[in-house]
Amino acid sequence: MLAHPINLKQMGFYSTFEEMLSRKHPLFILANKINWQVFEDAFKELYCADNGRPAKPIRLMVSLLMLKHIRNLSDESVVEQWSENGYYQYFSGERSFVAHPPCEATELVHFRKRIGEEGIELIFKESIRINGDDSNDPHVSVDSTVQEKNITFPTDNKLHRKIIRKCQQIAEKQQLPVRQSYTRTLKKLGVDQRFRHHPKNMARSIKADRKVKTIAGRLVRELERNLLPGSHFQSDLNLFKKVLAQKRNDTNKIYSLHEPEVQCISKGKEHKRYEFGNKVSVVYTQNTGVIVGAKGFRNEYDGHTLGPTLQQVEKLNSS
Repeated sequence: MLAHPINLKQMGFYSTFEEMLSRKHPLFILANKINWQVFEDAFKELYCADNGRPAKPIRLMVSLLMLKHIRNLSDESVVEQWSENGYYQYFSGERSFVAHPPCEATELVHFRKRIGEEGIELIFKESIRINGDDSNDPHVSVDSTVQEKNITFPTDNKLHRKIIRKCQQIAEKQQLPVRQSYTRTLKKLGVDQRFRHHPKNMARSIKADRKVKTIAGRLVRELERNLLPGSHFQSDLNLFKKVLAQKRNDTNKIYSLHEPEVQCISKGKEHKRYEFGNKVSVVYTQNTGVIVGAKGFRNEYDGHTLGPTLQQVEKLNSS
């Protein structure tokens, strides 16, 4: 459901941001340059008219996404800092100071899924328009790099332990019977896995790795027996089984349970051989440095990313 409109004519007892904040601050200037109505008109069709709880204002959610990238913050950080920063709140359309967080960090995830790729491109298109003539440079440079995901360095043993924790959480949530919790066993195996590169500990750590993998497979099979057919946890179980079946040198391996699309991309540099994430191609003007295109890929060859990226640039600058 769409959010209720804010009555801007109603005056409060306290000073407004227009009176308190500096008009020379970059966020103050940027807030008055952006055409927020474009996002209101485009995204209101994604909400129902009169069903369910009213959603957060569209300008608030769009501004949080912008602030996240302007200040290079995580979803949790931008929500936390919003309640402490008056310029963030003015940028989001507030008239006076608000002491509580604007929303939960997970609501940004839901909003990104709601607007999809076209919505993100619309926000990107507005940022290009704001730069005016600086974005109309006929000469551009195209570069491809790796957009790293927020995951630790992946190892098979880490994934096996995460599978064990996930299975235990599912069993507890569904109140399913569990023959053994393996709490004390896993603690002892964790001790055996320490200092694996020492010659005296290598055999013991390899044996402990196999035992942890065996426990993970045992818990997955036990969940399959206890869960009802067609359970919504079946996709998670299929992912767990795929991780348990993969070997060290397999192609298309899964490196993260919460980000299964992560790719292992060869960096080709001595200090960092591999990066884990997705490939992204960025287009920026040579003279002014304005980013006029950015498109994500899986792990394509760099030359194959050029065509789709230039098509996106033409699409964003067509009108």
